[in-house]
Amino acid sequence: MAGRGSRLRPHTLTVPKPLIPVAGKPIVHRLVSDIAKVLDEPIEEVAFILGDPAFFGDDVVSSLKQLAHELGAKASIYRQDEPLGTGHAIMSAKSSLSGPAVIAYADTLIRAEFNLDKDADSVIWVKQVEKPEAFGVVKLNDANEIIELVEKPQEFVSDLAVIGIYYFKDVGVLKEELQFVLDNNVLNGGEYQINDGIKRMMSKGKKFVTGKVDEWMDCGNKNVTVETNQRMLGFLDKDGEKLIADSVEQNNANIIGPCFIGENVVLKDTTVGPYVSVGEGTVIEGSTVKNSLIQSHSNIKNANLDNAMIGNHVTYDGNFETISIGDYSVLQ
Repeated sequence: MAGRGSRLRPHTLTVPKPLIPVAGKPIVHRLVSDIAKVLDEPIEEVAFILGDPAFFGDDVVSSLKQLAHELGAKASIYRQDEPLGTGHAIMSAKSSLSGPAVIAYADTLIRAEFNLDKDADSVIWVKQVEKPEAFGVVKLNDANEIIELVEKPQEFVSDLAVIGIYYFKDVGVLKEELQFVLDNNVLNGGEYQINDGIKRMMSKGKKFVTGKVDEWMDCGNKNVTVETNQRMLGFLDKDGEKLIADSVEQNNANIIGPCFIGENVVLKDTTVGPYVSVGEGTVIEGSTVKNSLIQSHSNIKNANLDNAMIGNHVTYDGNFETISIGDYSVLQ
C-alpha cells in the first residue's frame, strides 16, 4: 500500500488510494475480505506495508487494524521509506515472512472461486485478457506449470495476465531469494522487483501454478475506478447485499439500482442511478446522477453527472457532466 496513487489524483491527495471507497467499502477492505473467502481458512496475521507516516497516518493505521480484527487476525504495520519496487516493499515486512502467505497489491479487486493448490510451492493468480502484450503474463509447460514470467510480450506467450496476487506455501523461501536480490543489487527499471525473487525460485525447481480469477477490476485512475464501481455494484446486487441504508431521506427522488447509498444521505428532486455510489451524509438536490462515485459529506446541486468522481466534503453547483473533483473542493 506504500504508493501515493498519483494516477488517481486529486482523490489521492488526501486519502490513500487503497482506502478510497468503491461501492461503499474501501478498496483494501474489499480485497482482503475477498482473498479471505478464496482461502477459506483462518488468517493469523495481516501485514500492511505503508509509505510516509505523514500521509499514511494514525487514522489509516486504525482502519487497517480494525480490518484485520474483523478477520480474527492480528495486524502488523510496516513502512517502505523509499519507493524502490515491489521486492523492496515486501522485504520491508520481512519479520512477518514465514509460513504460508498471500501477497497482494492493494489497488485491485477480484471475484474468484477456485480451490487453491496447496501442494504447489506458489500460486500466481491470473486473468485471461484480450491484449496480453499490454501485461505481464505467465508461460506454461505441458503440465500447466508456470515456467517463466514475461513482461509485455511482443510475440504471443499466453493470454494469462499476472494480476498481482500470489500465494506461497512458505513465503520464507521468497524472502531468502529477495534478500539475495537486495544484497546483490539486482535491479529492474531501477527497482527491486518481486519477479526477480520468483525467477530465482523457479530456477531452483520450485513448482508454480496458476489460480484463475473470474473478474479482475483495477482502481488505477478515475475512469477505471468509476467502471470498477459499476461492475462491483452489479455483483453485489446479484449477491443480494443490502446497498441502500434505511436512513436515506428521499423527497421527490428516484433511485434506479443498483446503487450504494450510505447512511443519512438526503436526495431531493433528484434521480440517482444506475451504478452510483454515494457516501454517508451527502446531500444531492435538483440533480441527475448516473455511473458515478460521490463520497461522504458533500453537497451536490443542479448537477447532471455521468462518469463522475467526487470526493469528500465537496460543494458543487453547476452544469458539467464528466468531472473529477477532490476533497474539500468548492464549485458554485
